[in-house]
Amino acid sequence: MAAEEIAAAWRRAESVLQRRPESGLHDDSTATARWDGGLRIAASHANGAQMLTDMPVELGGTGDRVTPGWLLRAGVASCTATRIAMSAAAQGIALRSLEVSTSSRSDLRGLLGMADADGAPVGAGPRDVEMRVRIAAPGVSDERLRALVEESCRCSPMACALQDAVPLALHIELEP
Repeated sequence: MAAEEIAAAWRRAESVLQRRPESGLHDDSTATARWDGGLRIAASHANGAQMLTDMPVELGGTGDRVTPGWLLRAGVASCTATRIAMSAAAQGIALRSLEVSTSSRSDLRGLLGMADADGAPVGAGPRDVEMRVRIAAPGVSDERLRALVEESCRCSPMACALQDAVPLALHIELEP
């Protein structure tokens, strides 16, 4: 989609949401993960798209697929890159390049349900997450590009989900 079409879509959505703010709240597409044996998982979207995951050999997987943790980092990076591209188009900024990388540090003991030396459970989630953005747009000041990236990160749903620690409601259905 061309930048002009993205900007037009942005303006249409913004116009609708200004008139009817309640229409902004919606249910997101459900992701359904099904076990394929071993540690192999197929996560599916309602449109049929699938992402296949596994764990490294060291943890009992085959190591030939991405891990679920990588999908989280990829989701944060691609969501933020998408938000930057949308905002650039809406502001009439012609991007020459854009790359967003997301990395994290985790303690494997948390995944295994282990405790620290003091007996406290080790958290299973990432200890920290870092995002690096490389961006270029001819004729656009560094200050304006920095502001574009910072605002986009503040409005990236996936980045916000990590920053705001969205609560997780767990529902368990036991099959007979």
